Amino acid sequence: MLISSSALTKKIEGPDLILVDSRSYKEYLEGHIPGAVNLDFFYYHWSDTSKDGIKAFEKQMENLLSFLGVTKDKTVVFYDEVSGMSAARGVWTLMYFSHSNTFMLDGGFKKWKSLGLATETKTNGFKPAKFSGKTNKDLIAGYEYVNKKIGKTKLLDARSKDEYDGVTIRAARRGHIPTSINIDWTLNVNDDGTMKSNEELAKMYNFSKDDEIITYCQGGYRAANSFLALKLLGFKNVKIYLGSWSEWGNKMDLPIETSQK
Repeated sequence: MLISSSALTKKIEGPDLILVDSRSYKEYLEGHIPGAVNLDFFYYHWSDTSKDGIKAFEKQMENLLSFLGVTKDKTVVFYDEVSGMSAARGVWTLMYFSHSNTFMLDGGFKKWKSLGLATETKTNGFKPAKFSGKTNKDLIAGYEYVNKKIGKTKLLDARSKDEYDGVTIRAARRGHIPTSINIDWTLNVNDDGTMKSNEELAKMYNFSKDDEIITYCQGGYRAANSFLALKLLGFKNVKIYLGSWSEWGNKMDLPIETSQK
């Protein structure tokens, strides 16, 4: 799920590569990896995980991936400023549609630049194609499923400690989902922007490989980075709660906990 800068340089001229800069358009215009198209995944927050809501999400993503030109024979590499959350969300999205040939650039644009590799400022156009993929429901959770699983599964809150504790408020209610543990996603990333080694990650995520783990954050982006970290460690049963706190914190009938009085 990770590709190094040196490995990407060998693929960059290939006809089967789609290289996606998942940063903001402003950042993209200031400089990007040659051949990359820009798709800022932060525009595609989703906070309705009812059955109809998930169906609508799937339809939106199918349209988006068609616009991007993803077909079965394509290798899709997403990158961020670092091994970040927007690129991770792109990788998770393709995994959700059973497209396994997808990667996040380890270290992102920061690492690429630090190695003195080529950049460009010209924009690159999309080459749309009809996307079709089989959804893998084992990788996603909605609010009803999460609510039923409280106390029976590992819930991983990838937000900051202040958000988890309820000091920082980003919904109608403050706090976290009951029984969830807080491991800030930024702890997954080294100072140079690369993902930490499996040995370092394993010390943080000291769970049983038999555990079902559901990651969440505010909008399912930081949770995607933690999802990838867990998958790199070989955890099989990992899901993202797509709606995350932007849905849970605004649904008044769902249980919450807070570390603040």
